[in-house]
Amino acid sequence: MNLHGRSFLTLKDFTKEEIGYFLDLAAELKAKKKAGIMGTSLKGKNIALIFEKPSTRTRCSFTIGCIDEGAHPEYLSRDDIQLGHKESIEDTARVLGRMFDGIEFRGFEHEKVEKLAQYSGVPVWNGLTDSYHPTQILADLLTVKEQFGHLEGIKFVYIGDGRNNMANSLMIGCSKMGLDFVIIAPKVLWPSNELVETCNVFAKESGCTIEVTEDVEAVKDADVIYTDVWCSMGEENKASERVALLRPYQVNKELMSKTGKASTIFMHCLPAVKGNEVTEDIFEANSKVIFDEAENRMHTIKAVMVATLGKN
Repeated sequence: MNLHGRSFLTLKDFTKEEIGYFLDLAAELKAKKKAGIMGTSLKGKNIALIFEKPSTRTRCSFTIGCIDEGAHPEYLSRDDIQLGHKESIEDTARVLGRMFDGIEFRGFEHEKVEKLAQYSGVPVWNGLTDSYHPTQILADLLTVKEQFGHLEGIKFVYIGDGRNNMANSLMIGCSKMGLDFVIIAPKVLWPSNELVETCNVFAKESGCTIEVTEDVEAVKDADVIYTDVWCSMGEENKASERVALLRPYQVNKELMSKTGKASTIFMHCLPAVKGNEVTEDIFEANSKVIFDEAENRMHTIKAVMVATLGKN
């Protein structure tokens, strides 16, 4: 499959087969790394890593992914370049595109990563925006596949803030890949009708279902329960309001028991605020899965770079 030269901004842009290719390549690269086999697919490439928002997993994953495949990563914080301040995004993109072979962007407005992709002339990868977090979803899907051996037919329940970038992106990824997807959230935190309608089209094609509800009983028969922090980066002023609103949606022993399945796993994209969205006992009981998921950020991000920029 030829994905060379493509940008990676949202999973809406990729087919089920293309997403499956990223996952298969990530599994292959993961096995090679475990065996001590490093690649040369990105040898001689220079990669710009632009971070408006700080990160642990995204920054480390892109950096290690570059080095493992022979590329040079250059970290650029919001204080290092003039992105959208003294210089327009369009002009910065054209400058970076002349100097770098690929660009990662992690920040706020999704429009910025779109402009980087439009004007730079090189592959641009979304490390997170306020709207989407597609590299995290690849890691999540790889983890589910490792746990259950398949994706289609899995019941995947997301509970908490149902309109943040994680809920949006999980709905896209699950509907593309055939996982039955449920968002459980208070109505004021439901995803946009437009995105739900778009994902219903994907779900019809892949043979799965989408449900958005306030009812925590919808966790019944869940294979995966997933949550995220109740207050996303940049929304710290809403913390007390969110805690009060989302307390009934905490993942705890009582909620996990409602699935009726001993095999249900809990997942979290991290960082976690234990005692808010999840209790410490549930987090620790599922810690191996959660940190497999964190590690898989590295393997899936490497796969995205290799598939879109690397030498076959």
